[in-house]
Amino acid sequence: MTTIARYDGVADYYASGWGEDLTDPVTASLFDLVGDVAGQQVLDVACGHGRISRGLARKSASVVGVDVSAAMLTKAEELEHQEPLGIRYLRSDAADPELLPGDEYDAAVCSMGLSDIDNLDGTLANLRRLLRPGGTFAFCILHPCFPGIEGVSGAWPSDGSYYDERYWQADGALSTLRQQVGANHRTLSTYLNTLHHHGFTLTQTAEPQPRIDPASPRSPMTRFPVFLVAAFRASDRD
Repeated sequence: MTTIARYDGVADYYASGWGEDLTDPVTASLFDLVGDVAGQQVLDVACGHGRISRGLARKSASVVGVDVSAAMLTKAEELEHQEPLGIRYLRSDAADPELLPGDEYDAAVCSMGLSDIDNLDGTLANLRRLLRPGGTFAFCILHPCFPGIEGVSGAWPSDGSYYDERYWQADGALSTLRQQVGANHRTLSTYLNTLHHHGFTLTQTAEPQPRIDPASPRSPMTRFPVFLVAAFRASDRD
């Protein structure tokens, strides 16, 4: 694969901003919804530099991480070399129909990556193929309904509306990452209906509040849903 991924150019920036602390409300909710992974085969989709993969492996899961960015996977492999956890990393498009042929997993996760994936249909079709019946798929994303606040872009194009589904790049002064890599905005109903179409049943959701500075407890970030975390159960394969 020779494709240059959007995250290749921001690997250093991203890895420096997302360390090994997994106690933030969003990540904690993700791990809570995916449940006990000890002894399970777990797939980490859009794994990036492996932050979530390492958290899963430390919970005694056998982990495979998949990402399209060679630069991000280089970071993940470097950390695996420093602290071997038995994680296998693979560079691939998550929507590639040839992804991991013959593999089966008990659970899959995707942390803040679904909006980076252009082909949602292909990715969910792969996850349904790779997950054992009854397996869990848990993900977290920027809430599709987040309208933004001063300096922070919302979930949808600033020159459009919530119903304007497309790839776009943020322009909020504080949305520095999404200024560079952009995101695919999809409505909440698109996510839910596409998951249902591919044989996933909703089991649990969470809308965790971001950490709030005690000096400004009335932050506008407490007035809107900012993040969405959800878990789905895979149905029997057709």
